[in-house]
Amino acid sequence: MTQTGIPFLFMRGGTSRGPYFNRADLPADLDQLAAVLVAALGSGHPLNIDGIGGGNAVTTKVAMLSKSDDDWADVDYFFAQVSVEDGLVDFKPTCGNILSGVASAALDMGLLPVAGDETTVRIRATNTGAEVEAIVQTPHGAVTYDGDAAIDGVPGTAAPVALNFMKVAGSSTGAFLPTGNTIDTIDGINVTCMDVAMPMVLARATDFGLTGYETREDLDANTDFFARMEAIRIKAGALMGMGDCTKSVTPKFGLLAPAGQGGSIATRYFMPWTTHPTMAVTGSQCIASCALTPGTVADGMMDRPTAGPTTVTLEHPMGLMDVIVDFDMTSEGFTHKSAGLVRTCRKLAAGEVFIPKSVWTP
Repeated sequence: MTQTGIPFLFMRGGTSRGPYFNRADLPADLDQLAAVLVAALGSGHPLNIDGIGGGNAVTTKVAMLSKSDDDWADVDYFFAQVSVEDGLVDFKPTCGNILSGVASAALDMGLLPVAGDETTVRIRATNTGAEVEAIVQTPHGAVTYDGDAAIDGVPGTAAPVALNFMKVAGSSTGAFLPTGNTIDTIDGINVTCMDVAMPMVLARATDFGLTGYETREDLDANTDFFARMEAIRIKAGALMGMGDCTKSVTPKFGLLAPAGQGGSIATRYFMPWTTHPTMAVTGSQCIASCALTPGTVADGMMDRPTAGPTTVTLEHPMGLMDVIVDFDMTSEGFTHKSAGLVRTCRKLAAGEVFIPKSVWTP
């Protein structure tokens, strides 16, 4: 046989999609692993025509699962962001949308047993060390994907997946405010550099001459904005202690504006070289935390409660996302405790994905 077959589940997680692998079925060496994922997803072509990627950053994401040896966790979740066209793989970030399918995939893979009508799965996101509890619906001893929960950006309804994120403040950089400041000025633009679930650089849309209500298509066509944003993002990454971020998808970038559709605050999230069609789960926690923290670029955009938990409703290009944030507000400032969301997932296919043996032969 001239190809190597690798077992996988193909799943939608939240508003993203990609293959979910058992980590034991993949090479341990990260360089070899990157080559395998590039071949499997078809990175290097705008349509990923020679792989199972979907020609967009939200459809070239990969989850790799294993039983955890951590005292707290049941499952380890290792994430990879595969680029659409550049043949690059980034193992630094995690992805909360893909995480929405991790518990269901782990159960379907047999990594742990079902426990009643609902099963709680404790997940360690190994890229960042974040701890997440996921509650999935498992009536009749198996995962169900049918249900009445709806999320903006996905047609129809599905079974709810409740996610509770813990220990995510400073999970990537070691600090809630990696630069030590609520506002830094880079290239004449005020930004807030924050690390909650995802390290981010956040700015006011108006400072770029934008409204913050632009469509994804309008933003993606604005090459001048992307050039300015990327220059700021790279400089901010260095200030955050993240080194040279030229080829890394982190830190991510976000724009904020006052709410215009009945939410708490309007947001646009970048992946970072294209506009996210909806909103990232990890990024949503960082943006919600920024909105709640005094002295950030979000000042004046929404009424801030003084104690948690509270729901922050983020407006994104395709609707709304609710983030329930538990926090303390003291004289020393904002302290993030946890964040909760409800997402959905669906198993789309199962089988083997094939790559050339020249890329990897187990």
